[in-house]
Amino acid sequence: MEEEKTYGDQGQPEDGARSRTYSGTYARHPARFVEAKVARQGRLMDSSPLDLWTAVGEGALRQLVGGREVMRTQLEHLVEASRLPNVNLQVVPFLAGSHPGMTSAFSVVSFAEPGAMDVVYMDTTLSTLWLESEADAARHNTKFERIARNGLALHDSVELIERIRKEL
Repeated sequence: MEEEKTYGDQGQPEDGARSRTYSGTYARHPARFVEAKVARQGRLMDSSPLDLWTAVGEGALRQLVGGREVMRTQLEHLVEASRLPNVNLQVVPFLAGSHPGMTSAFSVVSFAEPGAMDVVYMDTTLSTLWLESEADAARHNTKFERIARNGLALHDSVELIERIRKEL
């Protein structure tokens, strides 16, 4: 089974992904960006679903991107996704203070094929950066685990997302 650990990617529905196409890589290829995000979301519910463990900083949930209605939809999408058995969602609250995820968002993808290497990818303002060494994957897996230790439990994460959604 393929697994992805991600910090900083909210897992947007189509409108949320489209609202992020205003700068950097996304501005140059907005349709490709949105298409990739939507396809990735589909992997959570296909016949061989992706296991997703995601940690999202509270600031990302509160940053108004795309307008209030887009944000409400995005937050509801996160709550719905958290109900899937293959999704583990954690919010890293402001009260967690400084943590290793504050420098950049990233994802570690582990493939189901025997002997396949984990890869790390990060979206930057100019491109998507792929790190394919075992050392990079190990460092980012460790970094993710340290971030996740600062995250709220699933129930508490969903409660916080619901409170933020109601504030909008």
